[in-house]
Amino acid sequence: MKKEEIKEEKEKKQKKWYIVHTYSGMEEKTKKNLEQSIDANNMHDRIFRVEVPVDWRVKLKDGKRQIVPEKVYPGYILVEMIMDDDTWFVVRNTPGVLGFVGGGGKPTPLTDEEVRVIMDRIGIEEAKAQLTFTVGDTVRVMGGPFDQMIGKVEEIYEDKEKAKVRLSIFGRDIPVEIDFVHLEKI
Repeated sequence: MKKEEIKEEKEKKQKKWYIVHTYSGMEEKTKKNLEQSIDANNMHDRIFRVEVPVDWRVKLKDGKRQIVPEKVYPGYILVEMIMDDDTWFVVRNTPGVLGFVGGGGKPTPLTDEEVRVIMDRIGIEEAKAQLTFTVGDTVRVMGGPFDQMIGKVEEIYEDKEKAKVRLSIFGRDIPVEIDFVHLEKI
């Protein structure tokens, strides 16, 4: 093996993800501060990525469907780095950083399984409307032509993010397909 390959192999074994505690609500600002510290201290070869874990959700706002970020772990950011005295110092002394998560004052890296679970959750997959009801539940329609009507869920189509709801229209029970974001369990 060449020297470069040995160095890359050694770095790969030492590169781990760590959880860094920040002020709640200041995760993005702390991420930006840390990225500036990495630049200023030329640490790109030892601090690789800084992530604010967010999950994208579909919400109804002003009658419109919007995709919005929702923090998975408020007050925490993830940092992929090689832990040594210099990198610890840079991260720890960045404005907004309260410290590393770990026992006995020592940063504890995430396991590969923990990283996989977190990355799957915050991945680039398309945002989905949250399902807050099941078949048989009574729901209220929030928006659209059936606004404020109450009905019973008969079927759920998760792939289309719609539910078949039986509504009473003009004295008759009619099944209607409605988007998840327009339904609220009562």
